[in-house]
Amino acid sequence: MADGMSSFWGPVTSTIDCCEKNYAYSTYIAEFYNTISNIPCILLALFGLINAIRLRFEKRFTVLHISNMILAIGNMLYHATLQRAQQQSDETPMVWEMLLYMYILHSPDWHYRSTMPTFLFLYGVVFAVVHSFVHLGIGFKVHYGILCFLCIPRMYKYYIYTKDASAKRLAKLYVATLFLGSLCWLCDHLFCKEVSSWLINPQGHAVWHVFMGFNSYFANTFLMFCRAQQREWSPKIAYLMGVLPYVKVEKRKAQ
Repeated sequence: MADGMSSFWGPVTSTIDCCEKNYAYSTYIAEFYNTISNIPCILLALFGLINAIRLRFEKRFTVLHISNMILAIGNMLYHATLQRAQQQSDETPMVWEMLLYMYILHSPDWHYRSTMPTFLFLYGVVFAVVHSFVHLGIGFKVHYGILCFLCIPRMYKYYIYTKDASAKRLAKLYVATLFLGSLCWLCDHLFCKEVSSWLINPQGHAVWHVFMGFNSYFANTFLMFCRAQQREWSPKIAYLMGVLPYVKVEKRKAQ
């Protein structure tokens, strides 16, 4: 939300300026809460990355957790600067991450193993190039929504074939955090004027970031559990400090 203050980064050039007052706490950070709210996503992705490496999952899961961190860092740069170039560092990784989810969801049953990753890689490169030259606006949101929608049937298939109650709870937490986060985002967007007049701004967009950090983590952990089952590793869901779920392998099938 523009307020006319001078800043280190200069005038806002991004196409989206959220409901948080710009440069309220620092001349170097445009939207303070929207910036720091990405930290939980980075920490959760780092924990997931360590677990994926420790359990020796395929490299695609390593890349998935790293992509979550890249997306969060790109989002931090965007909200800290509100510059068009940094906005692309947020939006382009969003699309790349969804392409990676599509690959992970479908790869176990894909017979032509080099075809799908090659197509998705080229698709991601073409999108990045086009997006760097053309302002897509609402077209970006529609495109991203379609990619998300394409993942739903496969994710649901994983859910109905999973018998473990703790793993199914992860999928439910994924849906719950997506719903609650989207509600916060929508309220922040629709009622910005009203919220801005309150004594304390609830920072709905920042809360959305936190929810989506957990949303990505729950999705990744659920997919890791399903993959461990496919490889007959006898996985189960354990809890760090009794709170944070993660995949634990009981035993491995002889490789």
